[in-house]
Amino acid sequence: MKKLFLGFALTAGTLAFAQETETVKSSPLKNDVQPVRFGIKAGGNSAYMSQQSFGLNSQKLGFHAGVLVNIPISKQFSLQPEVLYNQMGARDVAYSTEEVQGTTTIKTKGQDKLTMNYISVPVMVQMKPFEGFYIEAGPEFSYFLNGKTKGEATVASTTGGITTTTTESHSEDLNKDNINKFNFGLGLGLGYDITPNIGINARYVNSLTKIDKRVPAADNNNRVFQLGLNYKF
Repeated sequence: MKKLFLGFALTAGTLAFAQETETVKSSPLKNDVQPVRFGIKAGGNSAYMSQQSFGLNSQKLGFHAGVLVNIPISKQFSLQPEVLYNQMGARDVAYSTEEVQGTTTIKTKGQDKLTMNYISVPVMVQMKPFEGFYIEAGPEFSYFLNGKTKGEATVASTTGGITTTTTESHSEDLNKDNINKFNFGLGLGLGYDITPNIGINARYVNSLTKIDKRVPAADNNNRVFQLGLNYKF
């Protein structure tokens, strides 16, 4: 009987030691991967179209705002899907002329702004080369909601050093039948976590789907730079 109790004791001790060893070995691995975190983000957009040269005269300012979920895959990699209300479009100097009629100089300048509103779903793969900083890349899927063109024409007449200026404006909703409802693009960006909860992010998205069905794809793709803040819970 004593030998039986001694056998049970030795067996129990061996199992307890093995379990303790396994726990010690496995705990560092569990600590490598952070938990899934939800968050919100918002910021500004600077958008233009592929047919335009990048510059101040072509940039349409807008914004983006929405929610995100950060899913760690390993210590250095994570997957971050987002759902955003996203403004794109363009600004363009449509025409600029100058005409002299006797002693009067007439300068005419017209400018159009295109605003396009989308629901966008970026799916970014993030890599952290070192603590707090990350590089990201991935596809973005967008659905067109609505849009509008707004224009303004300014006529300045100068006679004898005195200038008279008149301005006319117009606004028109986009015809949805001419616009591709779905927009596909590729995003590339970087970010920095200022604190465990607050971070900043910059991203460039190059669309591969043409906007207007009637125009060649190379002439009317969306391009947008985004700069924003995010808060993770």
